[in-house]
Amino acid sequence: MSRALTWLQGLACGATVPGYPASLRVVDGELDNRLARFIAVVPDPLNPFPRARAGEVGLLEGWGLAKAVDDMIRADQTGEKRALVAIIDVPSQAYGRREEALGIHQALAGAVDAYARARLAGHPVIGLLVGKAMSGAFLAHGYQAQRLIALDDAGVMVHAMGKAAAARITLRSVEELEALAAEVPPMAYDLASYASLGLLWRRLTVDSAEAPTPADVTQTRACLADAVRDIGASSDLSGRLAGEHRQASREVRRRLRAQWQEA
Repeated sequence: MSRALTWLQGLACGATVPGYPASLRVVDGELDNRLARFIAVVPDPLNPFPRARAGEVGLLEGWGLAKAVDDMIRADQTGEKRALVAIIDVPSQAYGRREEALGIHQALAGAVDAYARARLAGHPVIGLLVGKAMSGAFLAHGYQAQRLIALDDAGVMVHAMGKAAAARITLRSVEELEALAAEVPPMAYDLASYASLGLLWRRLTVDSAEAPTPADVTQTRACLADAVRDIGASSDLSGRLAGEHRQASREVRRRLRAQWQEA
C-alpha cells in the first residue's frame, strides 16, 4: 500500500467515487464542516501502461485528475465550493515511448489547468505531501495548491528528478550532487531547503508517516482545516514569495511593476 492510499483512507473516510482509473482514487468527504474532495494517485500493477504502475502520473492519471477536478468545478458552480485536497506521493511522471507518442505533455497540462481553474473559481486547494513529490508528477498533482503542507519525515522528498538521474544529467556522482545540494538549496532534496524557498506553508510532525496513528490523522485533519481557513477567499499563489531564498523573485517582480507603471 502506498503512503498516498494510506493517508487517503485515514483522512477521507468515505467511499471511492466511481468513474476514474484504478490508479486514481477520488473520495468526497468533509473537512471542518465543509464538503471536500480528496484525490490521490496510487500504484496499479495492472495499469495498461507499464511505466505508470508504481504510482507515476501518466496518461490515464493526467486525464483522470483533470476529469476529477473538472467534475467538481461543474458540480459546485451554483453552490458551496468544495475544498480540494491533493494527497501527494508520486515518484515521477511516466517515462515511455507510448506516453510521449500519445501526448503525456497534454495529459499533465490538462491536470495542471484543472487544478488552477479550481483555485481561481474559489475552491480552496491544498497539497499534502506524504511521500515523494517528484518531477512533472508533482507539477500535475498538487503544485497549483494555495497551501502546501508536508509531513516532516525523511521519506518526503521534493525535486525535479531522482538523485541518480540528476547525477547523470549533471555529469556528477551522487556524492558530488549531495555536496552541491548542501550549498545550493534549489538542488537539495530535504524539506528544510524546500521550505526556505517559501513554497511550504507548514511542516507537520507525525508519529508515523508510513502507518499514521489516529492522533496523526486528527492532527493532520486539523492542519488541513487551518489551511482552508487561512486561504479564505484568496485564489493566488502570492504567499510563496516570502521565502528566505526568494529575494531575487521579489526583486524581479518589483522591477517589473516599476516598468509597468512607468509605461
